Amino acid sequence: MVIGSCTLELYLPGIQSLKEKRSCLKSLIARVHREFNVSVAEVDLQDVWQSATVGMAVVSNNADHAEKMLEAVCGWIERNRPDITIIEAAIEVVHV
Repeated sequence: MVIGSCTLELYLPGIQSLKEKRSCLKSLIARVHREFNVSVAEVDLQDVWQSATVGMAVVSNNADHAEKMLEAVCGWIERNRPDITIIEAAIEVVHV
């Protein structure tokens, strides 16, 4: 079994409140989960308006598949969510 994880550091320009940030992230998390069937959650910087850290995880039987899946999510966010900037993406694959 292979577990792929990805941590995304996001910049959310134009966000003026925590309520607006939560709305933006909620729609992003729901869409990514629906499109790619990966687990997604906000994992850090919950009290910062224009920054967020989002964690994703996928379970697979192939390390390449897990890594490509997480890279596809990052690419999808960059293409489909121009209101969100990925500052850093860290992908890790663990064999269990």
